[in-house]
Amino acid sequence: MLHCRIIPVTPFEQNCSLLWCDVTGRAAVVDPGGDLERILAAVAEEKVTVERILLTHGHIDHAGGAAALARALSAPVEGPQEEDRFWLEGIEQQGMRFGFSGAETVEPDRWLRDGDSVQVGEETLRVIHAPGHTPGHVVFFHPALRLALVGDVLFAGSIGRTDFPRGDYATLIGSIRDKLFPLGDDVTFVPGHGPCSTFGAERAGNPYVGGLA
Repeated sequence: MLHCRIIPVTPFEQNCSLLWCDVTGRAAVVDPGGDLERILAAVAEEKVTVERILLTHGHIDHAGGAAALARALSAPVEGPQEEDRFWLEGIEQQGMRFGFSGAETVEPDRWLRDGDSVQVGEETLRVIHAPGHTPGHVVFFHPALRLALVGDVLFAGSIGRTDFPRGDYATLIGSIRDKLFPLGDDVTFVPGHGPCSTFGAERAGNPYVGGLA
């Protein structure tokens, strides 16, 4: 079985996630934006071995600590989709803008594409390219557990911002409507910030995408 522990990091309270397979004890860290001591403490508490670092997109609060964590754990970085290269290459500039210290540019070991899969021990996550917030944003979906890690695409009661470079509102709405909601109303999702929700709850009541078929 796949387990998920949320670790809030950075001044933006970004939901970094620790995923692990209980059969193998192998794990992945999703979106290590910073506060690596919190992430490493969670890894130690759960007694797991991190085999990869996964990124949903290239914004600093999601990716700013990836390079340092990769060195600390000798783990490869996978994701996002390559259209977010400019964001990852500009992480240090993002750090100066938002007052983040220690954020580093990162070059993923593997860019991800729609339909790819990533392994966490014996568990498999499906990769869904869901642009709009950023052009290379991806979502990680575990079909059996009915769990999606959606980064900043969708939130409980809201949606991701589209006023950053190469963000696009219509594209974001299309990603939610055409790629996420069809996965099923029963899917629980971990957003990049704030509480978890379900696609069904957001389809019914989210003021931005509620009522979309």
